[in-house]
Amino acid sequence: MYRICVAVSLCCLLLAIPAVPQSKPPAQQLAQQDDPGTRIRVSVNEVIVPVTVTDDKGRFVSNLEAKDFRILDEGQPQRIKFFSHDQRQPIVVGFLVDLSNNTKIHWKTFQDAILELVWNLLPGDPRYSGYLISYANEAELVVNTTTDSEKLADKVRKMKAGGGAALFDAIYAACTNRNLIKGEPYEPRRIIIVIGDGHDNASKKSIEEVLELAQRNLVTIYAISTMAFGFSNEDQSVLERLATETGGHVEYPLNVGLYKDVSGYLSNPSDDGNYALTVGTGGYAAEISRGIIKAIAGISGEITTQYVLRYNPDLDPEVRPKVFRKIKVEVPQLPTVVIRARKGYFPNGVPGALPSGQ
Repeated sequence: MYRICVAVSLCCLLLAIPAVPQSKPPAQQLAQQDDPGTRIRVSVNEVIVPVTVTDDKGRFVSNLEAKDFRILDEGQPQRIKFFSHDQRQPIVVGFLVDLSNNTKIHWKTFQDAILELVWNLLPGDPRYSGYLISYANEAELVVNTTTDSEKLADKVRKMKAGGGAALFDAIYAACTNRNLIKGEPYEPRRIIIVIGDGHDNASKKSIEEVLELAQRNLVTIYAISTMAFGFSNEDQSVLERLATETGGHVEYPLNVGLYKDVSGYLSNPSDDGNYALTVGTGGYAAEISRGIIKAIAGISGEITTQYVLRYNPDLDPEVRPKVFRKIKVEVPQLPTVVIRARKGYFPNGVPGALPSGQ
């Protein structure tokens, strides 16, 4: 098994004021991991917005100041009261691993990639913790929240692909059924990384339910798509929506451009069932490795270059409150940059702890 080396510094991700589903009263919410009697309450008057800025070539812009940003809340400019560009923010990250039949063709490759993500994002520092959820016909919390990367790595090594895909149930489990770290959701911040293709054919929950739950619980979703070149993926939009609306993004390590210079790929059709394409020789494996390295670097690079903005919404008390408020972040002096930030937030004031699963 090869090791993909990517230097990772961790910082804050895009967050907004959370709220748990209204059907879950505060008394039913999950207590803190270290003290069952403690619950974190988040000010309803403050909105937190981590932001990623890239230029037109996809390069991160990391030299901006507070005065360079403008935030619009339902179209109204807001005054930024807090600004940070700290690259060592604590995080708690959930690794959601697709074990469906669709991952079989490149399972060993992505198994190695998951191990690299775990080792890079959980370096043994108590500020960084994570948990592991697998999903096939059902979603399963395989390893609860821990700072020990080897606990996750050991389980990943033993995983085997095969079955259906309960992606939405896996996201629901990540938001409802794990131990918390004291300080969530501010420090550490909450991240989910989906390693899958976005397909779901086994969940009891819907995308609408889990997307709202993630937004209410200050979760930012990233994804590494496992869909191989040459196969259609009608569910690509699912991954894109989950990531875009929570402030993350999707990496495609096996995209079409990866194989353009590899001889033999797609040139020898066969009749070997579902995987009816033969590949080239060593160049093919090397290109896959390069794609995985790029995908891991893309996600970790975004984490390390984010800005964190906070503001107190200036709202008209005469206007009827909205259930979901849209926000927009701009850098007026750099109109060509690409800005990734959460699309909005739920202003309801509720405890910051994730609700307990039922």
